[in-house]
Amino acid sequence: MSSQEEILSDGRFSCVARDPRFWEMPEKERKVKIDKRFRAMFHDKKFKLRYTVDKRGRPVNYTSTENLRKFYALSESDSDLSESDSKEVTVKKKKKKKAKGKGEADS
Repeated sequence: MSSQEEILSDGRFSCVARDPRFWEMPEKERKVKIDKRFRAMFHDKKFKLRYTVDKRGRPVNYTSTENLRKFYALSESDSDLSESDSKEVTVKKKKKKKAKGKGEADS
């Protein structure tokens, strides 16, 4: 096999290295960003299918959730919001428990 450098030095294929149509897509732009409304599709049973064979009949062992994780990502602003929301909820629950504990101790 010819090395990549030899192929690019060939006059017929030199434009391929400079043409943005043939550049590899950056990792951060590869996945589609979705917001928190659709985060249930990563763990909901309705979206999970277990495949035993691929489209050509070869045996495989993966689920559709793996495909979802490969093509979709939660947007960072929404994932940060969801994490902060969950922290706020736990803090509120702790405050309610402490308030109940104080009320019980007084009576």
